Amino acid sequence: MSNSPDSSTEFMTMKIGGQLFGLAINRVQDVFSPDKITKVPLSDHDISGVLNLRGRIVTVIDMRRRLELPDRKSDHGCMAVGIESGNESFGLLIDSVGEVLHLKDENLESNPANLDACWTLVSGGVHRLEGELLVVLDVDRVLAISKESLAA
Repeated sequence: MSNSPDSSTEFMTMKIGGQLFGLAINRVQDVFSPDKITKVPLSDHDISGVLNLRGRIVTVIDMRRRLELPDRKSDHGCMAVGIESGNESFGLLIDSVGEVLHLKDENLESNPANLDACWTLVSGGVHRLEGELLVVLDVDRVLAISKESLAA
């Protein structure tokens, strides 16, 4: 994201627990329906497991758990957003995929003071839309290992 007044970023929107989130489109590799997630023993609470996506092993992160939201009643109909970091592939398990929005960088605001602390850890700011708040997910923060995990 550049600082020029005319610069903008495209965000893929998604719903997680009824809240609108956005992910910079340049970080999105795939959007898919997860199938046959294999549980990983002793993994963090928010890791759903791993799956094979076209020959790649993908670690699946349940974004409801990462954001400390209630678990979904069923994984039927949920989607995953494929992203890469380094040489690793990840799938962010979400409730649904929305549209792609082209938003001006100058309208990106800092996280509100009353935003849940857990959400602040993974948010790169917010965009105020008509009647709705879009929380921008920072992929690097979403994938970061928590300090609690390092201390364990």
